[in-house]
Amino acid sequence: MAAHVIDIRCPGCNAPVTTGMKVCEYCGSPVAISTFNSVIDLPGPKLQQLTRGYQNNLRENPDDPTLNFSIGMVYLKLKKYEEAAKAFEKAIEDNFDNSEAYFYAAISMLGGKKPFLLLRPAINKIVENLNAANMIEPRGIYYYMLAYIKQDYFARKYLNVTPNFQQELAEAKALGVSDIDIDMVFTACGLPKPML
Repeated sequence: MAAHVIDIRCPGCNAPVTTGMKVCEYCGSPVAISTFNSVIDLPGPKLQQLTRGYQNNLRENPDDPTLNFSIGMVYLKLKKYEEAAKAFEKAIEDNFDNSEAYFYAAISMLGGKKPFLLLRPAINKIVENLNAANMIEPRGIYYYMLAYIKQDYFARKYLNVTPNFQQELAEAKALGVSDIDIDMVFTACGLPKPML
């Protein structure tokens, strides 16, 4: 199910815009956020303003996957992991073909904690989301995150899992995971970059 374009108000200045726009032509604020890089350098007050704007738009369009994904990115940047996970889950519910929604839902579910510290049901859901992302669109960074989860949770607890973290890491490298992707993802996770 592809996302459709709807008329909304700019989350930054309240001007009329559409979800098909990346940035508002009036104030330059992001409208439809599709990457974490879109919010990585935004200051706290701007992020709070975007949060309010997206919340207002979601009152009228609660099932719009673009709005849910966008507010999920803002929540992730604000380290409001639980709210981010809910927003990404809602985006998945409304557009189950978006691999990045599954990926960022998994990142949000880490909650800024190392996998080793999470309970097994949470880890299972994270792995499920990462596998779903890879089924839709295999990417090196998705496999890298699987390798990280499997190394930090399963290997550290001496639990066997197939494929293991070395195999996931090899797949990530074969698909061309970059250091830039890894740095960005661990910034989003709120965790230090691991040495895999």
